[in-house]
Amino acid sequence: MDATRIPPADDGTPTHRDGPAAARRPRVMVLFGGRSGEHAISCATAGGVLRAIDRERYDVVAVGITRAGQWVLADDDPDHWAIRDGRLPQVEDTSTHVLLPQGTADREVQVLRDGRLESPLEAVDVVFPLLHGPFGEDGTVQGLLELADVRYVGSGVLASAVGMDKHMMKLVLAGSGLRIGPFRVLPAGRTVDAQTVDTVVAELGLPLFVKPARAGSSLGISRVEDPADLPAAVAEAREHDPKVIIEAAIVGREIECGVLGGRAGSPPRASLPGEIVVTDARHAFYDFEAKYLDEAGVTLACPAELAPDVVARVQDVAVRAFEAVGCEGLARVDVFVREDGEVVVNEINTMPGFTPYSMYPRMWEVSGLGYDELVDELVSLALERPLGLR
Repeated sequence: MDATRIPPADDGTPTHRDGPAAARRPRVMVLFGGRSGEHAISCATAGGVLRAIDRERYDVVAVGITRAGQWVLADDDPDHWAIRDGRLPQVEDTSTHVLLPQGTADREVQVLRDGRLESPLEAVDVVFPLLHGPFGEDGTVQGLLELADVRYVGSGVLASAVGMDKHMMKLVLAGSGLRIGPFRVLPAGRTVDAQTVDTVVAELGLPLFVKPARAGSSLGISRVEDPADLPAAVAEAREHDPKVIIEAAIVGREIECGVLGGRAGSPPRASLPGEIVVTDARHAFYDFEAKYLDEAGVTLACPAELAPDVVARVQDVAVRAFEAVGCEGLARVDVFVREDGEVVVNEINTMPGFTPYSMYPRMWEVSGLGYDELVDELVSLALERPLGLR
């Protein structure tokens, strides 16, 4: 499948159940922050989108979710949300709180200032939920928006939930005929005794990767080379999620591919793949620090140097994974390419990192779709998507 240049949207006018909206610019709520451990990364992602979104084409309102779950009107200055000198941004509580529409016939966002209801904001046509991790990327916020009949960018409730839970994700991918690596799940509360350690090592071998089942940004992930280190690795993962997944190491190149939903019923589109190469020996794998705090220790090759037939295979697998999970809008599919050319799916991310330097937009950049155009395309896809069951 070839990545082709995608034309910009021909019309930004939102369409509601009862026909076209009045002649005005569509109003986009950029939603970020949240209760997960990926709060700061969500803020940084929002900074990139706030900088890129066309203010002449869209009205924009920035809404942040604090770590305690409070929705607040936020600063829409992109610089406020940048990661600078290792400082991670976060949403602070203010006296200006936000309430979503209270019914399917309502489009207005209410503002409470010091506990008093103010004049409502104009109707919101689409929400861009730049939330990473649980309580945002996992179908919870998507369900809230579905209940209010508000359009939003990205996957729906089921696909978001499946994409967040690595256990369920692997079952769905394998059930769709895609190759995945060997793994074992430790449910919440399951102890890691000597017998468990012996069983896991016998099944999966060494080294092992221990991960929270429902977290991203490489939070809580450990590479285990000594069986004696497995209980501590599980304990670290459980700081982020009581459910833990243990994966066998797969020898191969770490390749990523961006997928973008199709317009008007057309098939999803795949970008040219990219490759992550960890060059600093301090990082045993592509961990949180390597991703966000030590850019010099990682090389992101876009596009990846792959034979044309391997590129096509990666793109095909990425689109199949996107469709298997039932994704909408966007997703990043991470795979391993073995020496013999076999493609093994690692995971799918339904709301990938979206700063201008993140792999997802970089892969689309080399595929002919710039960052600003990509943001516009995602909003346009959400605006054309029907409400309700689909």
